[in-house]
Amino acid sequence: MTPSEPPAIDLAHPRLLRERQGVEPTTSTELFFDLVFIFTITQLSHYLIEHPDWRGAGRTALLLALVWFVWVYTTWVTNWLHPDQGPVRAMLIGVTLGSLLLSAAIPQAFAGTGLLFAAVYVTVQVGRTMFGLWATRGSPWLVAGFQQSLPWIAGTSVLVVLGGLVGGAAREALWAAVIVLEVVGLSIGYPLPGRGRSRPERWLVEGGHLAERCAAFVLIALGESILVTGSTLTRHVDLVTSGAFLVAFAGSVALWWVYFARSAPAATEVIARAGERTGALSRLAFNYLHPVMVAGIVVTSAGDERLLREPGAPATMVSALFTLGGPALFLAGHAAYTAVLWRGLPASRIAAAVVLLALIPACERLGVTIAGCAVLATVVTVAVIMTDRLRVRRGAR
Repeated sequence: MTPSEPPAIDLAHPRLLRERQGVEPTTSTELFFDLVFIFTITQLSHYLIEHPDWRGAGRTALLLALVWFVWVYTTWVTNWLHPDQGPVRAMLIGVTLGSLLLSAAIPQAFAGTGLLFAAVYVTVQVGRTMFGLWATRGSPWLVAGFQQSLPWIAGTSVLVVLGGLVGGAAREALWAAVIVLEVVGLSIGYPLPGRGRSRPERWLVEGGHLAERCAAFVLIALGESILVTGSTLTRHVDLVTSGAFLVAFAGSVALWWVYFARSAPAATEVIARAGERTGALSRLAFNYLHPVMVAGIVVTSAGDERLLREPGAPATMVSALFTLGGPALFLAGHAAYTAVLWRGLPASRIAAAVVLLALIPACERLGVTIAGCAVLATVVTVAVIMTDRLRVRRGAR
């Protein structure tokens, strides 16, 4: 038996597991679960808009990371368990409700609703993991994965609750420690005394399903950015704001094109055929790199709100960081994602991210308007798209 082959199993609940016939489809139950995160991304964008400083950006990043853990770990569970089976569907609906409460607590997560945020987070994370243990009984490798992760999740949950009980910098430090421990724990396979660590080649991952699920989350984030610009436009519709809306919309289309035109379907195929590398590749590509791209969209959304509110105002450092830094962060995350999948150097994305970062101080110093910054960001992103198309044409020839 090779490391990638599961041992003989005697499942206690065989109907709860997916059948593993090619790329597993995304079900309506999973899509219903995703709907909550439209609200989540909106809450994160508004938090950043209302706290446009380095501390606000850091807190937004902390909240995004914690929310991402809830979503991505649930997505891993539904990679193994069939969402349309009764017990799994009930679990997902419970996690959906918890995620809604979590999102509602975001605006005051570092103030009055911190303990609520912590309590809901812990309930969802621990409860879902215990359900996974019950549902996969009789499958040694799947059960082992949940057994390895449960003590780590329980340990970080204590820190989350402690963070909810204290305030200020202490809460930030404790929640940041949770994120670090979660990343390190997953990276090293949740080692436990006497049990060793969980090896990614034994995770029985269907990589194509994970790729499609993460692509759906990116689409949700992009859709939310359009909602933010649309809601801002409705407050004051005239020729100037309409033009600013078109610029913001073009920027969203450009980011969508970079991710979905070719790399998304190709990534699904690469992950689905990765063999023993699927577990480790999925961990890096989806757990670690996709939230970077989502963060880029959140920052861009905050920039679009400023663009529609005061398009002709000279760019400050904050507005330039939002308008140019958001796409730069997205492109940097996508560059790392494509590099991991295809083991090559995505030069166009790296160059574009560097150019956008260099434009931030230049635009502020030269007094370029916010609308001008947004146009520059879109032009640089479109240049990445055109470079991709030229490379494909050369390859075809």
